[in-house]
Amino acid sequence: MLARPAAAGPPFVSDDPEPTDTGHFEIYTFNNGTNTRAGTAGETGIDFNYGAARDLQLTATLPAGYNDTGGGGTRVGLGNVELAAKYRFLHQDTFGLDVSVFPRVFLPSGSGAIGDNHASLLLPIWVQKDFGKQWSAFGGGGCTFNEIRAANFCQAGAVLTYQVLPKLQIGGELFHQTADSQGTPATTSLGLGWRYDVTDNYHLLGYIRRSIENTDDTGRYSWYASVLFTF
Repeated sequence: MLARPAAAGPPFVSDDPEPTDTGHFEIYTFNNGTNTRAGTAGETGIDFNYGAARDLQLTATLPAGYNDTGGGGTRVGLGNVELAAKYRFLHQDTFGLDVSVFPRVFLPSGSGAIGDNHASLLLPIWVQKDFGKQWSAFGGGGCTFNEIRAANFCQAGAVLTYQVLPKLQIGGELFHQTADSQGTPATTSLGLGWRYDVTDNYHLLGYIRRSIENTDDTGRYSWYASVLFTF
């Protein structure tokens, strides 16, 4: 079985605590995937984010998944629809750090071949510290709880970003996830991500990652690519 990608803060696996601005939208059209010795699996879909109130972001992710296991052929179907709400309850200007909770519900896929056929809940906490206008560090983690108790697992990650040019930001990430119920071992990975602001409303995001622990089983390489619309 292939490792299921963890929930991500585009383009990184770890998230940041900043919610979408009140009354504004962030819409990602994305493709991601992971290659292991068993084959390649990933998703293509749309990620909707809306700033519903001050410090509150509502999120819905609609993915279509694929699974290519070589001799087993390629299977496609609806992935796990995700519903989430990010709430920032501490701010850098008063506390020194931005801190948010971002609970996320994964609905059963119902496809039989793609995604998980049971519901699960991710409960993470994310923090961020900015250093001037160019450097920023964020990360955190949490655990995913499934209807099948043996499927519970935890994750943690840290990202450091640098604003290279007015329109270009790059960042590096260290990420770890414990073993899940699919028989995959724990994984630790290193990733590199970037964001290019074509205009104020149109952005290009990319990310590549490689596991450094149990590489063949958890991720020879992974990728994420997205076009982001903000308005």
